[in-house]
Amino acid sequence: MLRDFFIALSQNQFLNQAARKYGLKLGAQSVVAGTNIPEVMKSIKELNAHGISCTVDLLGEFVSKKEEATEAKENILAVIEAIHENKVDAHISLKPTQLGLDIDYQFALENLREILQKASGYNIFVNFDIEDSAHVQPAYDILDDLLREGFDNVGTVVQAYFHRAEEYIQKYKDLRIRIVKGAYKEPAEIAYQDKKDIDANYLKIAEWHLLNGKFTSIATHDHHIINHLKRFVEKHNIPKEKYEFQMLYGFRKDMQLQLAKEGYNFCTYVPFGQDWYGYFMRRLAERPQNLNLVVKQVFNKKTNTIIGLTAGAFILGRMSKRKK
Repeated sequence: MLRDFFIALSQNQFLNQAARKYGLKLGAQSVVAGTNIPEVMKSIKELNAHGISCTVDLLGEFVSKKEEATEAKENILAVIEAIHENKVDAHISLKPTQLGLDIDYQFALENLREILQKASGYNIFVNFDIEDSAHVQPAYDILDDLLREGFDNVGTVVQAYFHRAEEYIQKYKDLRIRIVKGAYKEPAEIAYQDKKDIDANYLKIAEWHLLNGKFTSIATHDHHIINHLKRFVEKHNIPKEKYEFQMLYGFRKDMQLQLAKEGYNFCTYVPFGQDWYGYFMRRLAERPQNLNLVVKQVFNKKTNTIIGLTAGAFILGRMSKRKK
């Protein structure tokens, strides 16, 4: 029920638009590392100082106009340039729909090719985020086309809640893979619905890829899974150069610092931009316990609310209605 609620909020256009306007008043900076490139570079440098690498995500997805996709491409190219100029330890994460996958396949392919070419020139890795089930195969298709063209600075994501996750993890074993649980509402015919089943599949594919894959990004805030996989890599003598732990910016900061301090490779997923609301709601849908991790940071005394994201949704609505 709670998961469905957060997914519904993530898809509410009214709340997304209100969040763009009032995000900073609601403390969105606690979960978004800036609204522009200079701000996100500052956040990355602060994380790098603690031995933490970063993957940078320009927020935005499901673009329906070519000019919007072209603008997103130009902004991502600017981020790549900034990573190079600032000499920060960071790479790119992007969503194919943001680059025009819903508009025209060849148009999106050209945009993604240009990004990979630019990143390759600076030896910067690019990760293809995988979205809802309607876009999984088209995203993998476009990835396959780029791999056939010889790009070797690209990897992707496998979502553990899909029944076909094991198939995907084996197909792309020679790529750098980020393993996540999954954050969209999917039917039981294609995706596990119960947390226990999702967690079990997560561990299954993570263990397989750790043993057989090129490089594994263990992307979770779940300390039970983290502790299990820490024991697993130790038992199987898997070198630390073959994996990393990964969490979202603003979530479980103490654990992020502790894992880096323990000598593990650690990467923080660093989103920036104005389109933060849908992204954040899906993170809560993915694991509602995340609400407890950030609610004190997102809602402070200035907002006059400490009762959670549900109140936040209503606050956005109220603030927008007052301006009409």
